[in-house]
Amino acid sequence: MNQQAPQRIGEVITSSTTHFTAGTYKLFAAPPFGSLVKAQTQTPPTVIYGLVYEICTSSREPGGKALVRGKTYSGRELHNQEIYDENPDLPEVLQTEFSAIIVGFGDGQERVNYYLPPQPPTIHYDVSPCSPKEATTFSTSFAFLRTVLLASQIPSDELAAATLRTFAQNQPNPRAYLIAAGKELARFLKEDYDRLTAIVQRIELGK
Repeated sequence: MNQQAPQRIGEVITSSTTHFTAGTYKLFAAPPFGSLVKAQTQTPPTVIYGLVYEICTSSREPGGKALVRGKTYSGRELHNQEIYDENPDLPEVLQTEFSAIIVGFGDGQERVNYYLPPQPPTIHYDVSPCSPKEATTFSTSFAFLRTVLLASQIPSDELAAATLRTFAQNQPNPRAYLIAAGKELARFLKEDYDRLTAIVQRIELGK
């Protein structure tokens, strides 16, 4: 736990069987869409793997909204970073959050189970990005794709494509990895050619 603490980017603030949401410790410091992150359960200690599918920044106050600050009624105008320079309190009143769909769990070493864990991540426990080595270990199987493709109320096709592009970057032969991924997608989506084509195009355009 202590060895992983410097790498943490936030903590779990909402947790369920299928997904979790984390608040970041630094404004706008959410991991990229499609990236692999990890959280933990309290008892027994289990590493939960999730794929980031949503990122948002809003007011910390329940039901609150961010206020317009780029132009005052007196006519003074501020642009982009000038707004943050003039309002150093913004990082204290805003919060960045990201949500991840749970796609597996394991012991944090070599063993990975590509199905839902017995318990979801523990509230207020650390959330950290997975290292390239961890991502490579996780992506040795394409079993996670079925979970993503069957998920509802998330941009599942965009997420599948973004995740595969990200995983391919850590492979010794990215093209071979993406070809293998395309074959798995074809097997999963053999009854939906249009959807398969759309995902493959997203993978190709993002290379």
